[in-house]
Amino acid sequence: MVLANITALCKGRNISVSKLEQSTGLSNGVIRKWGVSSPTVDNLKRVADFFGVTVDDLLSDAPKPTTPADP
Repeated sequence: MVLANITALCKGRNISVSKLEQSTGLSNGVIRKWGVSSPTVDNLKRVADFFGVTVDDLLSDAPKPTTPADP
């Protein structure tokens, strides 16, 4: 669920998961691993802050839609 929500948010912002990892200072491939393992609260907070959503939004069944970031 978390990975699907993050992937949807990335798609809405027209960025790749790899670019998200770079932008948030996460290790390469760490977000993709969240499909089979649990992320830390700190890492979830980084991603939530990047998208301007709450950690609860990342964990929910339906993430809040976001508008593309200004270039």
